[in-house]
Amino acid sequence: METDSTNGTKSGGTPDLGPVAASVARLAEGVTDAGLGKPTPCPEYAVRELLAHVIGLSAAFRDAARKDFGPSTAVDPGTVEWVLRDGWRSDLPRLLHEMVNAWRDPGAWDGDTRAGGIVLPAAVAGRVALNELLVHGWDLARATGQDYAPDEAALRVSYGLLAPAADDGGRGGMFGPVVPVPDDAPLLDRVIGLSGRRPDWRPGN
Repeated sequence: METDSTNGTKSGGTPDLGPVAASVARLAEGVTDAGLGKPTPCPEYAVRELLAHVIGLSAAFRDAARKDFGPSTAVDPGTVEWVLRDGWRSDLPRLLHEMVNAWRDPGAWDGDTRAGGIVLPAAVAGRVALNELLVHGWDLARATGQDYAPDEAALRVSYGLLAPAADDGGRGGMFGPVVPVPDDAPLLDRVIGLSGRRPDWRPGN
């Protein structure tokens, strides 16, 4: 299905999580065992915890798309101690693939669903899932020194999700305070700033 780069959606009107999920899978392949302890832009996560979190959110948002409500969709991710299990190198790409396919079902975007213990419109949950992958892909790339260039369609979805809440002092613990970024900065930098991260973050700074 074709993607409309002006608004980040497929021709049917819903975002496609496939390209950004593929980018995250590629980045994960580039993580060495020795790199699992490296710091990330998420102060509470080293690379191993970040990868465990991405595995968990992939399962949760897969089930949210399927309206398969159970433990994966009931838990606040901020309360979880993320532990990277043996087999993660095969689990992560499998779960990413399953999540992408779940959100490619047009019915996934209808009605309400649940994620992180919160009931919300499915159309919002799908965009949150894409944004989680995009931002954590950036975290992983910066932590491991890999290139990262998410597609513009995904960036526009993330920007459209994050920008309206930029001035909301009660936006909660999902994101840190907005980091000011020039209006003419690359779209990726503006998205990362809206997520509460410094676009110039590097390990050790």
